[in-house]
Amino acid sequence: MAASAKKSKKAKDSKPSKVVLEDGYEPHADEEFMNPKQLKFFEAQLNAWREEILAESRDTLSSLQDGPIQEADPNDRASSETDWSIELRTRDRQRKLIAKIDSALRRIEEDEFGYCQVTGEPISLPRLRARPIATMTLEAQEQHERNERISRDD
Repeated sequence: MAASAKKSKKAKDSKPSKVVLEDGYEPHADEEFMNPKQLKFFEAQLNAWREEILAESRDTLSSLQDGPIQEADPNDRASSETDWSIELRTRDRQRKLIAKIDSALRRIEEDEFGYCQVTGEPISLPRLRARPIATMTLEAQEQHERNERISRDD
């Protein structure tokens, strides 16, 4: 059972860490959208998020290399195997998230970050702060999800 306590302590939502640049800068709506300071802020946030995920992955790999599950009791063994299964699924989701983070970093380099890929409109700063990998405005994302739901129902 100690293994599950260790897992639950490590398990976290896949949300970016709060980042503040050395000079204390945080993006504000009253400044030019996607100015160099904002881009630097989001780049730092994405890189910190990426490194956090990679560190968690290294911890998981290290734990996996420690050896097989040792519990003698079948119930404890089943519980540990379930915990590992959940942990590995989480890592797989995070692997996909790393690809989205890398894509967002490329968009920063190409001066396309912060703009909706559907409408070309700026994505709101609160949305980008909460989800810096966002590629659509909230309205475009909602429309996309409605269309997906309709397609799925057909």
